[in-house]
Amino acid sequence: MAPPQCFSGVLLLVLALAVLGPAAAAEEPRWAPALEAAEGLAEELWGAGLPGDLPELEPECRSLLAAFAEGCAALTGCLGRRARPVRLCQGCHGLYRRLLTLYGSIARAVGNSSESHNCAKSILTSDRLQIVVTLSEFFNETWEAANCANCLKNNSEGLSNSTEEFLDLFNKSLTCFEHNLQGQTVYLSPNNYTEVCKNCNETYTKLNDLYNNLQRMNRQSDESGHSAHLCIDVEDAMNITRKLWSRTFNCSLPCSDTVPVIAVSSFILFLPIVFYLSSFLHSKQKKRILILPKRIQSNASLVNIQEKYS
Repeated sequence: MAPPQCFSGVLLLVLALAVLGPAAAAEEPRWAPALEAAEGLAEELWGAGLPGDLPELEPECRSLLAAFAEGCAALTGCLGRRARPVRLCQGCHGLYRRLLTLYGSIARAVGNSSESHNCAKSILTSDRLQIVVTLSEFFNETWEAANCANCLKNNSEGLSNSTEEFLDLFNKSLTCFEHNLQGQTVYLSPNNYTEVCKNCNETYTKLNDLYNNLQRMNRQSDESGHSAHLCIDVEDAMNITRKLWSRTFNCSLPCSDTVPVIAVSSFILFLPIVFYLSSFLHSKQKKRILILPKRIQSNASLVNIQEKYS
């Protein structure tokens, strides 16, 4: 059991930190000597030995925790910088993979000595808040909500070939828009953007068709376990391009099936005429020829005839 002097020192240290902590955060230069003295006292107390329920992290665990904290800060900065326009998956997948590796190391690591504490127990589950677990779940949920797995290769080392092809067409479309604006700013009064619609129609059509194909393929591959949505990078890029094409430039995408659509529509409209005409021809009745009977002689003529032969 620790001596009473040790417990008194610990109590004084806790009270000092509770009183000086907020003020030290607000006026760091003023309270810097006091904080240094408190840290020195804490080191002496740790050296003298504290009760067993207040263990110190092993050097290996402390190193892993510091690396995880740096990984969280780097990934948070990456997500924030690429929030608009959305470039999360293509710009932050390396940092996300590194953070997963660090978290896995914490969950598996054990100190070198036989008496050392398990890093997973001391870092992940030793308190009610479980900060490291909460941070890891937050990044995992954000990554899954962005559907980044649908834009990356199976091992998440880089973008898939289809995603790279889409982004290449997306950049070409934006370049074409820029080159055909004739020096006019997009957000000025409405201008004539016929050059943009005419010269960029082929590139935009390819981009739109590729996006539709990617959506169709993604819906058909349900066995992969991924969401039906494409990754947020591709969806946001397509939304931007469509808004520019339809709203800003007021362009329309010509339908490649115009002739078949017109033919089918005309046939459907002509069907009622064919139906009524055929009904009329098949149900036409021949004119009835009325055969009028001979007139019956009057009663007076019949009487005369009878008298004649009588």
